[in-house]
Amino acid sequence: MSTKRIITYKDALNEALKEEMENDENVIIMGEDIGSYGGVFNVTSGLFDQFGKERVIDTPISEAGFSGAGIGAAMTGLRPIIEIMWIDFTFVALDQILNQAAKMTYMSGGETKVPMVFRTQGGGGRGNGAQHSQSLETIFAHVPGIKVVMPSSPYDAKGLLKTAIREDGPVMFIEHKLLYGSKGEVPNEEYTIPFGKANVIKEGKDVTIASISRGVDFSIEAADELKKEGIQAEVIDMRSLTPLDIETVIKSVQKTNRLVIAHEAVRNYGWGAELASVIQEEAFDALDAPVYRVGAEETPIPYNLNLEKEMLPQVKDIVEAVKQSLYLKEDAK
Repeated sequence: MSTKRIITYKDALNEALKEEMENDENVIIMGEDIGSYGGVFNVTSGLFDQFGKERVIDTPISEAGFSGAGIGAAMTGLRPIIEIMWIDFTFVALDQILNQAAKMTYMSGGETKVPMVFRTQGGGGRGNGAQHSQSLETIFAHVPGIKVVMPSSPYDAKGLLKTAIREDGPVMFIEHKLLYGSKGEVPNEEYTIPFGKANVIKEGKDVTIASISRGVDFSIEAADELKKEGIQAEVIDMRSLTPLDIETVIKSVQKTNRLVIAHEAVRNYGWGAELASVIQEEAFDALDAPVYRVGAEETPIPYNLNLEKEMLPQVKDIVEAVKQSLYLKEDAK
């Protein structure tokens, strides 16, 4: 019988790192302030004391430098986990991540594997300003050769991270800064979660809401609000963007006939546009309304918390989009 505990998202990630480092001596961690300090969000707390400075490596402030070092380590037999403190800082290392790690296996004809994880966190909600609050997942999902994973719960955080560490290719593992303190059930027993398998969080018959990361919490709240008005929304957590589980969404849309996609990333050119396009191509006959997208406004993220809340999507925005899809709003198409 599975024994479940209630732990935080942060602690679930920490457990995954600890267990995989105990299971495989080739797993190492590199990044800024991850050693005795335990990481800016305390995800690596205690690992330096247990595994030492040769496996938990504090690096200089050079994302390009330690990302490149990690790629070299992966190519020569190790399984590095590279912690990039803020996803905004991945821009400093895009050549290493997208031109080297993502392409090396292809360019070597499969001779060279790059088994590594880029752990980072994104999203807003804390008033951290324009350079520390972005949702940049679509940039990585657009480039072939790297997988993109975004857990929404402690259970998924642990199971997906363990899968990522065992992958034989690069994974961009994106956490949300406002999820670290969230709590949920996590088994004591060993488990992993496969990539490309979405999770139907709530079942419903009137509309499908597809989201990821912190957007899943907003979608669940929206579904609860809609239920008060007799609207049954099905909520799907995509879990990963590459691979993207289209089949689960199609199956849901064939039941509900409507789709709303919610993400914290800027609405323009976001991953929601890709999902909407694929549904239109492969399940057009099932749709009774246009696919609606909910995303952030096209502007740098303000430092002021009230302004930030206005430009980032909220529960009310998902509720409104659902009502538009059901033709319950005057401005519905």
